[in-house]
Amino acid sequence: MTGPGRARSWLYVPAHRPELLDKALSGPADAVVLDLEDAVPAGAKESARDAAVRAASLPRTKPLWVRVNAVGTSWSADDLAALTGTDLDGVRVPKAGDPETVAELAQRLGLPLHLLLETALGVEQAYALATAHPSVVAVSLGEADLAADLGVRRPDALAWARQRVVVACRAAGIAAPITSVWTDLADPGGLERDSREARDQGFYGRSVIHPKQVEAVHRAFTPSLDEVTDARALLGSLTDATGRGESAWVDARGRFVDPAVVAGAHRVLHQADTLPDTLPDTLTEEDR
Repeated sequence: MTGPGRARSWLYVPAHRPELLDKALSGPADAVVLDLEDAVPAGAKESARDAAVRAASLPRTKPLWVRVNAVGTSWSADDLAALTGTDLDGVRVPKAGDPETVAELAQRLGLPLHLLLETALGVEQAYALATAHPSVVAVSLGEADLAADLGVRRPDALAWARQRVVVACRAAGIAAPITSVWTDLADPGGLERDSREARDQGFYGRSVIHPKQVEAVHRAFTPSLDEVTDARALLGSLTDATGRGESAWVDARGRFVDPAVVAGAHRVLHQADTLPDTLPDTLTEEDR
């Protein structure tokens, strides 16, 4: 199964619409998230929960996660009781803000957790939440809710929060954060530009709300053939430099190379190596 650090796209599916699940699981998204929260009206919460439990027991070829209702809502306790002991790949926890609550939830569920930071308190507690329990495998932002909580209207006003969560995840030793959803379905160009910006800020992958967003997200988070070729050439120069006893050097293209640059090249090849169907015949056994 694809883990949090490998999936490029995470497609939300309203859990009360089980007819959409088969399409999602057989579609192009790398992972599927059944939603019990925002996409499900109050009157459908119980049927959505039952559908999620049934889905967890079915054979599948890609990761299946469930986003539960926030702790403290009238539906939260029933969500947790129903999902405990299921064969899900993990649970998304919205509006995470209290590390002790997260630790208790993790202990009870026994499943990997992806925490969504959607309030000022959540962002302030980013590192404490990321290290609240070993079951926490991902932490990222819910940007629409966070913007509302902060009262900001410009997308760039959340750039600092993005970097805050990137640093928290890195410091905690967990996967790079997953980018929040892009809500404007009529602007695929904006989706791809913002996804590339998020990639350059340290994010990997993105949650999506419609299958037609998957292609743009995959383009943004898949290393291009040029990037792979450059990374391989840079690592090729490592062999020569090592033979000369050098730990930093200028390669044939005039680039200054040191261990940090080498690590970046290894990261590009590692990402490409997890997507063999996307970049066939670009990697050698030595790269792998």
